[in-house]
Amino acid sequence: MKTKVMYLLEYPIDLPGGAQMSTESLCEGLGNTEFEPVVVCPGLLKKKKEAYPFRIIEYPMGEGRIRNLGMRLWAFFKIIGKEKPQVVHIQMPESLITYGLLRGMGCFRNSRLIFTDRGLFYGYRSHSMALMKAALRRADLMLTTTQFNKSLWEKGSRIRPVRVVANTISGAFLEYEPAKRNGEGFVLGFAGRVCEEKNWPLAVRLVQMVREAGVECQVEIVMSVFESGDMDVVNETVGGMKRALGEENVRSHLDYTQAQMADFYYNVDVFVMTSQFESFGKAAVEAMSRKCAVISTDVGGLSEVIGKAENLYQADHPEKAVAYIRKVWEDREKRKEEQEYFYRRYKEEYSQERCLADHLKIYRQLV
Repeated sequence: MKTKVMYLLEYPIDLPGGAQMSTESLCEGLGNTEFEPVVVCPGLLKKKKEAYPFRIIEYPMGEGRIRNLGMRLWAFFKIIGKEKPQVVHIQMPESLITYGLLRGMGCFRNSRLIFTDRGLFYGYRSHSMALMKAALRRADLMLTTTQFNKSLWEKGSRIRPVRVVANTISGAFLEYEPAKRNGEGFVLGFAGRVCEEKNWPLAVRLVQMVREAGVECQVEIVMSVFESGDMDVVNETVGGMKRALGEENVRSHLDYTQAQMADFYYNVDVFVMTSQFESFGKAAVEAMSRKCAVISTDVGGLSEVIGKAENLYQADHPEKAVAYIRKVWEDREKRKEEQEYFYRRYKEEYSQERCLADHLKIYRQLV
């Protein structure tokens, strides 16, 4: 009989998000091991649970945070009691708080608990952090995706032990296909959600400065919209880039799937990140997997993911990024060296194989 690992989510697994993608990747990887993955989440949005190669148990949700907490408590109580998993692995704060409340009432003490913090220690509200810490006192292990966040937790709490298991990217990026690599021109790439954290005005400013520095380039940009008003940001961002480079030199795209993103990066020589806040920086790793050079703001976990001071800059000093871009534009050999460096870094640190192996080691130690 296989050892059952249960993943608790407060959002549907088919809703785009880092925790959902990570959970799906893990579950797919566990299929040929001694572990049986089971996902517990709210009702799926579009996909059928039968479309997944692992078991999904759906539960109902309503409107309002308090009502949802009550519904989640009852659902977790019933489902976990029936399934009796040996390991419960949680990657979302609300699910951790819900499960912690049940453990505090004496439930499920025979299950081992793992929590992965996919954010940053200082990114939670005070009342949420208090409830998370209470739940984590009953955890067997806490994981973070970067050493940076591990250090924050160790300095700011008494939660122990804390270990690092780096994040990974979806299966769409598993195979690198050299024939798809675009060798024409010099292309800068940008990608991300429309939100304040991504700092899209800085992206426009960088493109303007690169053009002023004499670099002849094109731009490929993918933006994801979620709320009313997001298209205003898209139009402002893409319009600013087109005014700097000319309409014909900027290609913009909306709401790409993971498969489309996997192909998108083949067209990019240098991927540029302008974030004000990043707990990890999944887009950087996606770009690495397609042999892009990467230049990024020096924030949060991104610094650790990039791994090289030369490729980090401060948002209030974008001239360093411009100088780097100009250098790899002028020097094709330097560009190739950078692209190979980041591809090796992806394979060695952030591949699906590495992530799965690290989780398997932890699960085996716990059971």
